[in-house]
Amino acid sequence: MQQAAIALQSSSWHGAHLHTRPQAGRRQHARRGAAVQPQAAFAQIGHTDTSHMSSAGSSSSSSQREAKRLPIAYSPEWMALREHTKEVESLHLRDLLVDEERTDSLVREHNGLYVDFSRQNVTETTMQLLLNLAERAKLRTKMNAMFAGEHINNTEDRAVLHTALRMPRDEEVYVEGENVVPDVWSVLDKIKDFSDRVRDGEWLGATGKPLTDVVAIGIGGSYLGPLFVHTAMQFDEPCKELARGRRLRFLANVDPVDVAKALNGLNPETTLVIVISKTFTTTETMLNARTVRTWLTAELGQEAVAKHMVAVSTNLKLVREFGIDPENAFGFWDWVGGRYSVTSAVGILPLALQYGFEKMEEFLQGAHDIDCHYRDAPFQDNIPVLMGLLSIWNSTFLGRSSVAVLPYCQALAKFPSHIQQVAMESVGKQVSVDGEPLPFKAGEIYFGEPGTNGQHSFYQLIHQGRVVPCEFIGVVKSQQSVYLKGELVSNHDELMCNFFAQADALAIGKDSVTLRAENVPEYLIPHKTFSGNRPSTSLLLPSLSPYRVGQLLALYENRVATQGFMWNVNAFDQWGVELGKVLASRVRTMMHTARTRSRRITITDGFNPSTRKMINRYLDGKNQMLYPEPQDIFPCDLIHSEGCEARW
Repeated sequence: MQQAAIALQSSSWHGAHLHTRPQAGRRQHARRGAAVQPQAAFAQIGHTDTSHMSSAGSSSSSSQREAKRLPIAYSPEWMALREHTKEVESLHLRDLLVDEERTDSLVREHNGLYVDFSRQNVTETTMQLLLNLAERAKLRTKMNAMFAGEHINNTEDRAVLHTALRMPRDEEVYVEGENVVPDVWSVLDKIKDFSDRVRDGEWLGATGKPLTDVVAIGIGGSYLGPLFVHTAMQFDEPCKELARGRRLRFLANVDPVDVAKALNGLNPETTLVIVISKTFTTTETMLNARTVRTWLTAELGQEAVAKHMVAVSTNLKLVREFGIDPENAFGFWDWVGGRYSVTSAVGILPLALQYGFEKMEEFLQGAHDIDCHYRDAPFQDNIPVLMGLLSIWNSTFLGRSSVAVLPYCQALAKFPSHIQQVAMESVGKQVSVDGEPLPFKAGEIYFGEPGTNGQHSFYQLIHQGRVVPCEFIGVVKSQQSVYLKGELVSNHDELMCNFFAQADALAIGKDSVTLRAENVPEYLIPHKTFSGNRPSTSLLLPSLSPYRVGQLLALYENRVATQGFMWNVNAFDQWGVELGKVLASRVRTMMHTARTRSRRITITDGFNPSTRKMINRYLDGKNQMLYPEPQDIFPCDLIHSEGCEARW
């Protein structure tokens, strides 16, 4: 007990952020409990891994080697957190929030960012135990390995270096003995040259007109990240001015409605198309690319492809076969995962065409700023690390399986969707990096909507239903200022009043005593009671400039990396998305066979009864449909459909 108490009193968290003077009996009790709990955990599973302790009578070296291979869930640090949940569950945020010293200890600032963790269900002890767990997980070692270019993506034998995409020219990162930063800047310089020529009217279309409209074709990470950044920058005043007269659209879904939406109102003569696919084989992307190529060439001829289509890909052979000049291909590397690729040519090319390369440099600088903070800051001050540790605390230890990302800023409307992919595709895993089943649940369900829209949608559940940790994101300076005469506050002030109030409402709640004091009828009291004690983090940005957007992106990317390192899962592969693609390919083949041979899917085709019946229902329904003649996007002489049979 004495040893554990000494460890906590000399901890980095305690020494850096908290005074040693206890303020109240409740605080003293928390400290006493913290001193006891780690030792209790050691007593329960001390045989598992005590190699970090200097006590006598250690087990044999072979036993220690065996112990070190056990999952982190069997470590003393993990078990100490398990025991600690009992103490935290007895505390209420309405009581914790009156402690100013505690609030000060749970606020972090970095280069304009202000992050308040005080509405999390944590005490000083919780934070120290989480930092202890980070040491056990060798978090710093794993982070260093990522930044050093080691092949930490073990299932694909790849480095993970999206952080290199935003490094200054003079930095060095080596992959297999080669500094990759010059390669990164070679692509960035090429993007600058090309985007400047297009924007200046030097690069013209097939008929000699400037290319003012861009359609970026990609899916998943080739779509969600760039769309989020585009939406975030759209109404930043300098960006808005730089984009004047230009349009940027994204085409991701293979649904023909999305094609029509992307091309609606565009003129092929002034449209530039970017096909984004690392392998140039992604089924949905390439079908959409062929569709848009047909739209272009029908109007401008086959030779127009060279002037109106470029690629972001590493497969120059297929780029050439598609008809795009390989000189107009912008590369990236296998150490860039799709969902982490927005700072590669995947995002920088279309965004530079819309806003100019200089603004994208600012965006990259913001991301690099957070990368440096993540790489260098001590854990007790490290915002992405603390966000990751608290996510693990909420999900794995307190059993809260969801996270609501709630930007009180309409410009961040697409941010929850992007982070949904970054987080859920990264750490939604069932086995460790070693392929062993996890003895706990990893990952969370992410969702979100800009405030105040979400308040009139799913906030009912997070206030009075399931406990959902929330992450509120606010901005001090709005991209658009509106202050009507006679109003108490500006429009943005009104929005931010909700930002502040909702976090408190979740934390403090409203009890029956207060309701009775307000003369609420007795029969309504159960319905109007709010239990409170619902955790949230509040993040305040000074503005939403390109630099700040880059900071926000990197903050969440590195937070997810922290979770992967702590859970010991590979956060950089995504085998879970592959099975559905394989099965879809089989369905595609059989659907083609059924149509060309005018037959139904039968039991011999190998589908289960449910799938067989649904496919047949779909095919029967398609055979009965009469489509109106498509006149808007695709005239009948370009497509083969039921409504155009007479012309073929």
